[in-house]
Amino acid sequence: MADQGDGTYKNPVLHADYSDPDVVRVGDDFYMTSSSFNSAPALPILHSKDLVNWKLIGHALDRQVPDEHFSTPQHGNGVWAPAFRYHEGEYYIYWGDPDFGIYLVKTDEPAGEWEEPVLVEAGKGLIDPAPLWDEDGKAYLSHAFAGSRAGIKSVLVVKPMNWEGTKTTGSGRIVFDGHEDHPTVEGTKFYKKDGYYYIFAPAGGVSTGWQLILRSKDPYGPYEEHVSLAQGNTDINGPHQGAWIELENGEDWFIHFQDKEAYGRIVHLQPMTWKNGWPTMGEDKDGDGTGQPVMSFRKPNVGKTYPIVTPQDSDEFSGNDIGHQWQWQANPETTWAFTNPAKGQLRLYTQLLPEGAKNLWDAPNLLLQKFPAEEFTTTTKLTFNPNKDLENEKAGLVVMGRSYAYVALESRKDGIYLVFAKSKNADEGNPEEKKQLKKLSGKDVYFRVEVDKNAECTFSYSEDGKTFTEVKEDFTAREGKWVGAKVGIFATKEKKINDSGYSDFDWFRFSKK
Repeated sequence: MADQGDGTYKNPVLHADYSDPDVVRVGDDFYMTSSSFNSAPALPILHSKDLVNWKLIGHALDRQVPDEHFSTPQHGNGVWAPAFRYHEGEYYIYWGDPDFGIYLVKTDEPAGEWEEPVLVEAGKGLIDPAPLWDEDGKAYLSHAFAGSRAGIKSVLVVKPMNWEGTKTTGSGRIVFDGHEDHPTVEGTKFYKKDGYYYIFAPAGGVSTGWQLILRSKDPYGPYEEHVSLAQGNTDINGPHQGAWIELENGEDWFIHFQDKEAYGRIVHLQPMTWKNGWPTMGEDKDGDGTGQPVMSFRKPNVGKTYPIVTPQDSDEFSGNDIGHQWQWQANPETTWAFTNPAKGQLRLYTQLLPEGAKNLWDAPNLLLQKFPAEEFTTTTKLTFNPNKDLENEKAGLVVMGRSYAYVALESRKDGIYLVFAKSKNADEGNPEEKKQLKKLSGKDVYFRVEVDKNAECTFSYSEDGKTFTEVKEDFTAREGKWVGAKVGIFATKEKKINDSGYSDFDWFRFSKK
C-alpha cells in the first residue's frame, strides 16, 4: 500500500504495469492514462484526488483501431506512450501506433464515453506524441520515432498542428538529436512555463535510462539540455518517462515508471523543484540539479486527506459488465463472455484458436489483468460444462507472458481431467508441455496461483475450496512484449462445430502480502 496513513507515501504508488504514465489535473481531480499496447479495451483511465491513491474508472478506447487488424493478438503493437491534456473544456489523449500513426481521442467526461479516434497523422514509426496549445493561437505536436518502423531513432521533432488538435499541418523540424549523449531519446511531453518551451524526454533505454529536459525560447529550438532525474545511488533503475503535475498551491510533482521485468513498468511519484529555470525530480544530494528517486516522502498537499484506495483487482462478477481491470489479448467478439449478475458469475464460451496458432500466445480470447503487487495469491472458482460432442475443450487459470503456465480442466471422452501445462518462450512458437494431474469427480474446481517477489509461481487446485493440492512444477513468470506478465482466465477448444461448451467463473480473488 503506497499511502502510509500518516501523511506520507512510499514508492511505487502503483506496483502494477501502467507504463509510460501521463497525468492531467483539472481542479482538484487528477486523471492518469498509460500505454496499453495490444490489449483491449485500451488507454486505461485512473482517477485520484492526491496522486497517491488511484482508482481505475474506465478506458478511453473500447477497441483497438484498425479493428480488424487487432482481431488477433498484436503483441507489443497498438497504443504506445500516450499524452493526456485538458484544452478548452475537453480532455484529449494522443498516442502513437508505430504501424499506423498518431491518433487522438477526446471527451468532456473522462469516466464516460470517448469520441471515435481521429488519425492526426498517418505514418510508420511516429510515436510518443504530445500537443501544446500556445497563447498566441498556434498549436504544436512533438513526437519521436520508432527505429524499427521509421528507420530513424533518437531524434525528436516539433510540428505545427491545427488549433482543433486533429491534424498536423507541416513536416516540422528535428529539434534534438540524442545519438551522441542521449541515445534512444523518446517519450516527449511538451510544456510551456515562464516563456520557455520545455520538452521532457526519457533517454538511455527503458530499463537503464534517465530523464532529459530540453528548454528553448522558441518551439523549434535551439534547445538547451539538462538531466533532471537518474538512478543515482538508488535501486530504482531507469527512472524516467512520465508526467509533470502542478498543484493548485504551486507544488510540483513528477510521475514516472520503473521497469521491473515480469511486473512490468511500475509507477513512482517524485517531488519536483525548479531552480534557474530547470526542474529537478526526487532528491538532489550533491546539488548538481540531477535528482535521484525517493522511496518515501510526504504526500502532495492537496488540502484534504482522502481514503486509501488501489485499482480494482478481485472480482465477484456481480456487475452487468466485465470489470475495468480486465483486458483481452485482442479485440473481443460478442460471443466470448457473458456476465450473469443474478448468479454472480462470468461465463466464458470455449473458442477455437486462430488458424496456425502454436499456443496461447496466439489466442485472442485470454481475459487477463495486471500483476497487482510484488507478492500475491489469486484464487478462482469455476464450473466446467463442456460440449458432449467435443473433446479437448479447456477452461482454466493462466499466468501469461513470453512464457506461460496454466492449470485447467480438460474434457475427454471418459470425463473431465485436471491438467497443468506450460510453454517456455511461447512467443517463439514453442508447444506446450502438458501434464495430466487427475480425473475430476464433478464439474466444480478451485484454482490458485501464488506469486512471490521473484515472480515465481506456484499453482494448486482444490475440489472443496478448503484443501489445495500443489502442482509440483516450477514456473517463473516472464514479461510479455513491452508489458508485464498477466494473470487471468481462458476457455478454448480444438475443433469447430455449431456450438460450444462453457465455463462459469464464480469469482476471481486476490490477497496481497
